[in-house]
Amino acid sequence: MNKHIRSALDTQTVFDTAAVPDAVLREPTSLGNVVISPKKRPAVDLEVLMPVLNEEKRLPNSLPHLLDYLANKPWSSAVVIIDNGSVDRTVEVAQSYSTHTVPVHIVGCSLRGKGAAVYRGISTGSSRFVGFMDADLATPIDTLDTVMPMLQEGTKAVIGSRYLKDSTVLTKPSIVRRIGSRGYKLFVGSLVTNLKDTQCGFKFFDAELVRNVIADCEITGFTFDVELLAAIQHHGYQVEEIPVAWNSRDGSTFRIIEDGLVAARDLLALHRKFRSSKTTLQ
Repeated sequence: MNKHIRSALDTQTVFDTAAVPDAVLREPTSLGNVVISPKKRPAVDLEVLMPVLNEEKRLPNSLPHLLDYLANKPWSSAVVIIDNGSVDRTVEVAQSYSTHTVPVHIVGCSLRGKGAAVYRGISTGSSRFVGFMDADLATPIDTLDTVMPMLQEGTKAVIGSRYLKDSTVLTKPSIVRRIGSRGYKLFVGSLVTNLKDTQCGFKFFDAELVRNVIADCEITGFTFDVELLAAIQHHGYQVEEIPVAWNSRDGSTFRIIEDGLVAARDLLALHRKFRSSKTTLQ
């Protein structure tokens, strides 16, 4: 992680719903680089990260289901909402669930990009396992029933895949997205080994490993998944894919042209990075 990204992530505002006044929580991005709570969150078995940007409409549907699911599991857990510069009521909606039996933490990250938000969540936690999912719960929550035993038995990285034999895609993407996805996979194929789907927004890890690995990561946009998975493999660890039932909802913040061009640029940079540092990362 380059020094500019690390500096930005280290100085983002952290909001803990149990400790920050309501008035502060309503305007998370207006405080700039003031650190409200520099301490890491309490240790739990699993932290579920949810990077969000203007998700006031989705959270009331997804967050209660996630919290109720986690409350009935034998492992301790917490949900971390990473606000990536929302200008709607996202933070206020998330705060309304702070009295649930499963802790809800809100972390601010004004450095834009899904990767930046996820890395912010990873770097500020102290859980045994950590992972992230999208706010629309495109992958069912109960997929964690498969993931957690694998992590507990020693698997270092478990990711959802829409392209395995037993996967189910309930919502077909547009023809433009399908064409773009095929081109993307061609570029990605030489960066990661034996992975069919690097972009499914459902990934969980051994937290100690991933906290160390992100030190090598620099991409903060949508392509961050590829760099993260490639770095894990280059460190000598296996990434396990599992089939998922995937049902995408409307409201994606991915812009076909603008973000597609940035993704292409980032992939070229990753090819240069891993070609030049392959021996170092072994």
